[in-house]
Amino acid sequence: MNRLQKFARAWAIAFWATFVTTACNAAERSRFPGAIPLFNGTNLSGWYSWLVDTKRADPRRVFTVTNGLLRISGDGLGYLATEKEHSDYRLIVEFKWGATNWPWGDRIGKASDSGVFLHSIGPDGNSHDGRGAFRAAIECQIMQGATGDFLLIRGTNGNGSLIAPRVTVGAHPQRDAEGWPFVEFLGKRETLERWGRVNWVDKSREWKDVFDFRGPRDVEKLRGEWNDLAITCEDDHITVELNGTVVNEAHHVWPNRGKILLQCEGSEILFRRVALVPIARR
Repeated sequence: MNRLQKFARAWAIAFWATFVTTACNAAERSRFPGAIPLFNGTNLSGWYSWLVDTKRADPRRVFTVTNGLLRISGDGLGYLATEKEHSDYRLIVEFKWGATNWPWGDRIGKASDSGVFLHSIGPDGNSHDGRGAFRAAIECQIMQGATGDFLLIRGTNGNGSLIAPRVTVGAHPQRDAEGWPFVEFLGKRETLERWGRVNWVDKSREWKDVFDFRGPRDVEKLRGEWNDLAITCEDDHITVELNGTVVNEAHHVWPNRGKILLQCEGSEILFRRVALVPIARR
């Protein structure tokens, strides 16, 4: 291939990526009126990265954008964080799993794992989880067989005080192997604080942390297929929908404002849409 052909090919790829991004943004605005793209399909504008070993530097190119897709390689523990804090919104995320798991987070042979952190507060790297790889938050888990679980990520504030997230949920009497509840939307209310997990409503009671785990009532699609995750955060209430099905719900959530994080926890994951629809307070 000569230089002119290479130039023409590069131009065509760039044009197509721009066309696809513009079309996706137009479709997004049509489907979700008032949607604000947080990921522009071109670069990481509006975000910054954090890795437990290199902080804000990304020498391994863990976070990249190619052909309109945001790729988190999984080669590390950390996150992409919005530069701004947000509250009262519907967050629209489209994701699919890549092929690779890494030793980071002990993911070799394990279920692919990532997450969306909601209402994240405190300094970067303040979490008690992951050796300070994350930030205190309410996490909406993205994990094979467990997408839609809530995790409470506790941390330490800049002044040394504890950041202790809190949620109240309708809880099923049954517990998982570690003693945490499954959500039951009209169940007896139970409050979790500081740390813990609320399993999504139809999560397999036999869930195992193994590669490509799939439960009998999973609504997450197979590896390589795109999933729609919609998270509504209104005042102190959070609802999670996966591929059109409501899978989890929490009340009396604290904190109820903060940065949004896309987690890197040892698994390759791709995003083609991250958008926010503001919700006016009633």
